[in-house]
Amino acid sequence: MRAAWLLGALVVPQLLGFSHGARGAEREWEGGWGGAQEEEREREALMLKHLQEALGLPARRGDQNPEGNSEGRGAWATEEDGQGEEGEEEPTPTPHVSPSPSPTPEDAITYILGRLAGLDAGLHQVHVRLHALDTRVAELTRGLRQLREVAGDTRDAVQALQEAQSRAEREHGRLEGCLKGARLGHKCFLLSRDFEAQAAAQARCVARGGSLAQPADSRQMETLTRYLRAALAPYNWPVWLGVHDRRAEGLYLFENGQRVSFFAWHRAPSPEPGARPSAAPHPLSPNQPNGGVLENCVAQASDDGSWWDHDCDRRLYYVCEFPY
Repeated sequence: MRAAWLLGALVVPQLLGFSHGARGAEREWEGGWGGAQEEEREREALMLKHLQEALGLPARRGDQNPEGNSEGRGAWATEEDGQGEEGEEEPTPTPHVSPSPSPTPEDAITYILGRLAGLDAGLHQVHVRLHALDTRVAELTRGLRQLREVAGDTRDAVQALQEAQSRAEREHGRLEGCLKGARLGHKCFLLSRDFEAQAAAQARCVARGGSLAQPADSRQMETLTRYLRAALAPYNWPVWLGVHDRRAEGLYLFENGQRVSFFAWHRAPSPEPGARPSAAPHPLSPNQPNGGVLENCVAQASDDGSWWDHDCDRRLYYVCEFPY
């Protein structure tokens, strides 16, 4: 502000002096210039008014001539006379406009501190929301853990139910085999009229609490033969037994892994008495086993009880045995 007042004190008198000198020249050329002089005066008055507004000086005419020379007062008097002749209109005072102050270092520091305070408040809100999210995540994690525990208990319960169902099915199959099939000693035989491959038939027998039939001696073989003949008469159907040589060709084992010691292989019919024996095998009923590595599973004929080797993937009836 002091610099502004000093600038006004130095510049305004120079401008006023220039204005007074110009008005003295105007009186000398008053007759020749006419309207041009009037326009020049209005322009100078407008410039002076803008400068006073910029510097914040009061619009007092008496203070604008600090030297107090008579020539200046005469020029101002002449101008006032001219303005009186034009209607004696006085210029309206302009409102005082103070210039905006320049920012100081203290203002800059205050502004920066204010911004930092705003950022700190924003960070505090973020921390509050993060805390709420952490709390929610902890609750969800706890709930998830409880759900996993409940799911584990449910899985254990389902597994226990499945085991109980398997036991019930095995017991039901055992009772059904002994009630509907043929019983001999501690074994029961039950025929199934479903067509299955040998491995699938074994799996179904196991699921019902037994296994494919494993006749271990001639007595069991006779009992099984009578049962199958009565069940499938008058037809002759091959029926899967629990006998195979999949592990080694010619080494026949039961499904429980025991080696078979009793066999009832089919044999071609003997030639009639007096007929010449033929070296060629019978085309319809050759001696068994004759399949080699292509036929590794054993089936029993339902009419005479003889054993035949077959392809294990062939779908046949099967007979299960159950413990009694």
